Amino acid sequence: MYFSVKQVEPGSDYTLIVTFATGERKRFDMKPFLETGVFRSLKDEDRFRTAHVSFNTVAWEGDIDFDPEALYQGGLPLES
Repeated sequence: MYFSVKQVEPGSDYTLIVTFATGERKRFDMKPFLETGVFRSLKDEDRFRTAHVSFNTVAWEGDIDFDPEALYQGGLPLES
């Protein structure tokens, strides 16, 4: 299965509300990743809030993106 992100809303407390092409919506917690590699720069809340959809996944400026399958598998389902 291919996981394609269609919309992202940066939420409070470093979470993302992600809408997939299937219509499913999930809340993904980014906090565990903010101490690793390129994601450290996203601890700046203003920068974190610039999350956008690029090439079917969530991305930030500076060539930072997140695997869409990981967003899907690690996200908690939300009601549509």
